[in-house]
Amino acid sequence: MTGKETARVCPWQCAWFLDNWIRRLIHNPDKILDGYIEKGQTVLDLGSGPGMFSLAMAKMVGEKGKVISVDIQEEMLRILRQKGERAGLDSRILFHKSRPDEIGLSENVDFALAFYMVHEVPNKEGFLREVASLLKTKGKFLIVEPKHHVSETSFEETVKVAESAGLSPISRPKIFFSRAILLQKNSSQDYGLSGF
Repeated sequence: MTGKETARVCPWQCAWFLDNWIRRLIHNPDKILDGYIEKGQTVLDLGSGPGMFSLAMAKMVGEKGKVISVDIQEEMLRILRQKGERAGLDSRILFHKSRPDEIGLSENVDFALAFYMVHEVPNKEGFLREVASLLKTKGKFLIVEPKHHVSETSFEETVKVAESAGLSPISRPKIFFSRAILLQKNSSQDYGLSGF
């Protein structure tokens, strides 16, 4: 990863900023994810960071479900692993260190979340195609981006790329200080993969 790409990713030393009581008050994972995740499902948290959403997802999927937490920083995954152990949820979470240009998973998922991270991806088209390939048919994908970093024009460009990857918009959830879209994979058609 180049220095430019590194600068785009929130460093693990700022993990406290990504998961604290103020952030959970503003972006309550239970409220944001309500209705998207069911017990027994396999779900994906892309750019999981220290795990504010992963831990909530692990409770939602129950004992028979599983959360795949993906981050490019081993340190973020280590912090999440420790939190998962303390909460007794670590058996439901798979920790996956991805490369900057590839998620690198083969397991299909029912739901995927990319919260405040798509704008950090160097190749959005490759990333969104890979996410689409991981979703089961009718699987859902929630993209949430920060308004202060991502313009409306840039967000709509991301939506168009997601549509070209085989994802259809379902709704635009209202999330504080954010632009958000819920997408769904409509067929098992392979839209092709390329590194991002």
